[in-house]
Amino acid sequence: MNRGCGVARPEPWEVDDELWAVIEPLLPKVERRTRHPGRKRHPDRLVFQGILFVLHTGISWEHLPQELGFGSGMTCWRRLAEWSEAGVWPRLHEVLLAKLRSANALGFSRAAVDGSHIRALRGARRAEALLTGAEPVANTI
Repeated sequence: MNRGCGVARPEPWEVDDELWAVIEPLLPKVERRTRHPGRKRHPDRLVFQGILFVLHTGISWEHLPQELGFGSGMTCWRRLAEWSEAGVWPRLHEVLLAKLRSANALGFSRAAVDGSHIRALRGARRAEALLTGAEPVANTI
């Protein structure tokens, strides 16, 4: 906990019960094998907080301190990859945006629009890309 000015605030990677109630249903359920179950899976909530800790602090996965209880950095990294493959992050983004919209808690005073993603108005000319070589090359995308 931060201890500035006598007011305790949670750390940015701490997930409260209300937020966890939103996140948990979006995570894939992994059933433990009955035969050769292996080591028990580290709790999703702690691993989620470990992922937030690494992303917030910029520490490398391998240097995530075990003392924090988030599991190993490799566990957090693997779970991040697992959840990414399962499409958790876009769904979480949509759910949180919907909650913020319904609470009228989104402020657009500091929003920016990238003009490269705005369609041209009807009748506007498209800019031609300048060639940087002797002849055009195939699209690499």
